[in-house]
Amino acid sequence: MNDMPACPDCASEFTYDDGLQYVCPECGHEWSKEATSGEDDAPVIRDANGNVLADGDTVTVIKDLKIKGSSSVVKVGTKVKNIRLVDGVHDIDCKIDGIGAMKLKSAFIKKV
Repeated sequence: MNDMPACPDCASEFTYDDGLQYVCPECGHEWSKEATSGEDDAPVIRDANGNVLADGDTVTVIKDLKIKGSSSVVKVGTKVKNIRLVDGVHDIDCKIDGIGAMKLKSAFIKKV
């Protein structure tokens, strides 16, 4: 019976122990044993400067962002209050004054 964790990338059951890390022979992914001990923890989302974000934070946009399907732009320095963190590529749900509900990437914002 294999008590090794499944590969987090490809979900392969054929992982093996290689000292301080696990290795998946199917996709070649390697990860530390410490990374598997905290599987129940939520992923940490960080802003462009590396600060950890949380629900309810206030952030500032660091780059002009074109709104898809519109001629509007979210300007640099726009303050966004009361963000909500979600899973996905666009990991922040928010409401911007004058524009409405939006999803943003954490790479384009900084914590105030």
